[in-house]
Amino acid sequence: MRCSGEQKPAQQQQRHSMFMARSLSRRRCSSTAAGDVPARKFTDVEGCCLDAREEQTVVSEIFGSLLRGRSTLPYFMLVAFEACGICRFALLLLFSPVYYFLNSCVSESSATRMLIFLTFAGLKVRKIESVARAILPKFFSEDVHPVAWHLFSSFGKRYVLTSAPRIMVESFARDFLGADTVIGTEIQATKSGIATGFVKFPGVLARVVKRNALKAAWKGSNAPDVGVGVCKNDFSFLSLCKEGYVVVPTSGNSTVPKPLRRDKFAKTIVFHDGRLVQRPTPFLALVILLWMPVGFFLAVLRIAAGVFPMRWARTLVTILGVRLVIKGRVPPAAAAASSKPRAVLQAEEKNGRMIKQQQRGSGVLFVCSHRSLLDPIFLSVALGRRITAVTYSISRFSKLIAPIKTVALTRNREQDASNIRKLLAEGDLAICPEGTTCREPFLLRFSSLFAELTDQITPVAMNCRMSMFHGTTATGWKCMDPFFFFMNPRPVYEVTFLPQLPLHLTCAAGKSPHEVANCTQQLLAGTLGFECTNFTRKDKYRMLAGHDGSVVTVPAAATHAKPASTAPAAPAAHSITLAQCDQTCRSSLVVAASCSSSQKCMVLAGAQVQQDIA
Repeated sequence: MRCSGEQKPAQQQQRHSMFMARSLSRRRCSSTAAGDVPARKFTDVEGCCLDAREEQTVVSEIFGSLLRGRSTLPYFMLVAFEACGICRFALLLLFSPVYYFLNSCVSESSATRMLIFLTFAGLKVRKIESVARAILPKFFSEDVHPVAWHLFSSFGKRYVLTSAPRIMVESFARDFLGADTVIGTEIQATKSGIATGFVKFPGVLARVVKRNALKAAWKGSNAPDVGVGVCKNDFSFLSLCKEGYVVVPTSGNSTVPKPLRRDKFAKTIVFHDGRLVQRPTPFLALVILLWMPVGFFLAVLRIAAGVFPMRWARTLVTILGVRLVIKGRVPPAAAAASSKPRAVLQAEEKNGRMIKQQQRGSGVLFVCSHRSLLDPIFLSVALGRRITAVTYSISRFSKLIAPIKTVALTRNREQDASNIRKLLAEGDLAICPEGTTCREPFLLRFSSLFAELTDQITPVAMNCRMSMFHGTTATGWKCMDPFFFFMNPRPVYEVTFLPQLPLHLTCAAGKSPHEVANCTQQLLAGTLGFECTNFTRKDKYRMLAGHDGSVVTVPAAATHAKPASTAPAAPAAHSITLAQCDQTCRSSLVVAASCSSSQKCMVLAGAQVQQDIA
């Protein structure tokens, strides 16, 4: 039966009241389930007082708080590319719109579950841990929020509470942020160590689940002193803390803060692995996928240029997009220098006596800093002639496609010394005393073997720049190193020739091999603007295998002091400082290489050389 005109307004008013009551009830239940606490307001992190916080505890989210970026997708894409390959990488890119839809319109938990399943399903947990330890810290360190880090580092006890998988962030948070405890989403795995793609109970740490996880982990009688979050999703655990602060996201008109400088971290990042140079945002990932077929074809052409004579190779690689920068005076061939008498008498005023110099070997030994497997090849291109190279490790395939003669060392000191003497008798030779590459601006400890075999030592500072792919790897396929380097759209190689070491700085003048190696290392570091370290090839691979890979660089006189290195100290008998090198020789070597004044200041004093055990 239809309502009369007088009854209709009353019924409409009653229905409207019931609708409003139900809506208010649903909003209250949703707010309670989400763990939001609207009655409490949280201020910006810049308003936190940091005085006398050494005995207090801080709890912080990592994405959006300690890191400037809130999205976890680029880091999942890194794991997919490095641990699984290009197919899994492309799959994540394909589902990236779904991730952003779920994260903004459904829930953070559902978006994270999708990423975990697509990335981790079928991977070995050991492989995921390796990527998180050797690759992700470098990308995390490039995006640390300076204000949030200053707050976080001011507290004595530090907790990291994140919705991301704990396995991805724990290594970086503990080693470089100084976190004492890391609480994150736990992934499921089979008994054989294969990730299933699902998460353990209670699920993804988001909203009320994150609050409950902090409650379970917090064993103290009092609540945490300070909590740091980024959005309403973090209000649930911030309400447990005595003080709560949020990192306010930058708007369109706000200036994005610059990332924290690397020297501010608890440890210095010296070694890292992986092929990608930049953090893969969805746009950059699309560019990489589209470029890889073109880049591989271009890499084959660039490698094939090595079959032509070296005097033509420089022109060919330039046409193919490789930029070669040559600095300093290019030394002549060994044949041109062989006309000089082999017995050389050099007057030296030191101690008022004459030292007879007997030249050992007929070829010139080019001592190079080691940036990639292609160092001796680009050295040959710069010289305009092919020279032999000795290396500590090279794959059979790389040796096959190399345009120059390469000889692998056996790490047997006597046998290697004999082989190098024979090669020097045949002509010029290139060697990288570091024994392995280092991507960061550091020089590893130099082996002193080269100083024992010849006095004709020419230091060569090698450096390279890549924009898309790294041309080195410690855990991947080494035979692909040349291809990945040449797959970069516009790779750059710099070759800086320094004058030959004067005889009074070689073993012929009574210097020990360790002093000569150390002095050469410092001269190359000064030219490149790098820092000297005591670390070796063994230390690099131990770090990438899961051991402590931290290193503190040797402090320069004009720079601030750094904590003591965990590397074993060098014997005092093998120590030498740059001040002990001849001032005239040092200035001529550095200035002749056309170094800037800022690079000259980077020459480090006090680097120590240890007895080689390799």
